[in-house]
Amino acid sequence: MARKKVTVVGAGNVGATAAQRLFERGYMDVVLVDVVEDMPQGKALDIAQSGPVLGVDATITGSNGYEETADSDVVVITAGIARRPGMSRDDLLFTNMKIVGSVVSEVAPRSPNAVIVVVSNPLDAMVQHAYSIASGMGFPKNRVVGMAGVLDTARFRTFLAWELGVSVKDVQAYVLGGHGDQMVPLTQYTTVGGVSISKLLDAEALDRIIKRTQGGGGEIVTLLKTGSAYYAPSAASAEMVDAILLDQKRLLPCAALLEGEYGIDGIYMGVPVILGAGGVERVVELDLTDDEKALLDKSADAVRELVDVMANAPAG
Repeated sequence: MARKKVTVVGAGNVGATAAQRLFERGYMDVVLVDVVEDMPQGKALDIAQSGPVLGVDATITGSNGYEETADSDVVVITAGIARRPGMSRDDLLFTNMKIVGSVVSEVAPRSPNAVIVVVSNPLDAMVQHAYSIASGMGFPKNRVVGMAGVLDTARFRTFLAWELGVSVKDVQAYVLGGHGDQMVPLTQYTTVGGVSISKLLDAEALDRIIKRTQGGGGEIVTLLKTGSAYYAPSAASAEMVDAILLDQKRLLPCAALLEGEYGIDGIYMGVPVILGAGGVERVVELDLTDDEKALLDKSADAVRELVDVMANAPAG
């Protein structure tokens, strides 16, 4: 049986590490694309040479173009720039908007049946923009999805496990909303081995962990000084690819287009979805407390603000 095919666009830290993780799974062939001449080829060659050590027979190809990406089952988009000194948030938004839009315009016609997973920041705005391009090429909303909630939830679960001295495997949680300071951890659905977190941690400790989760990416940027997180984001991306290619029907928090769910309409935002071969096969609506709903609405407002700024992007 032919192996599945995954394209990763962007061979920086997130993209290259995602490509490595996917290659090491062994059941898919990987194409790594970047505009920097020879760089994706070099990284792909290095990763390929780990195959004999790991017992992996899959192939990984580096490219500066898109011909090799044709007929991909999944396309993971990590391309984009990081914010630089003196650059406004809008400058970053407009620059990455052009990059993501260009990538979608190249990959969508070549892989018309793919699921597109967007990882580029600012996440919610970028997946919205990707869909605006892809939908014009026949892509339905369920086949354009954003990676954020899996990462944010992993950070939340990590901090909770450390606080309680338990295995991360036994901590279950959901973090919804936009990928930023406005994200919303749902404490009423947070359990450890089936036990509610409210019975294990006091409100003060839980609030401290929520704040650390909301600033999780920034904490890593501050520590690294010259970059941002990539090990956990690449792992989160790979988990989503597994769910799609293996049709696992995983219940995962992902950025999906909402059309009335949670009382929110017309924007991409992090919510629990069933992720399988069809991409976002269903948005799962959880009962929220009034406080959680208010926080989710506030997060939606922040996402909508970015989408409105994109709508007024300068031409060219």
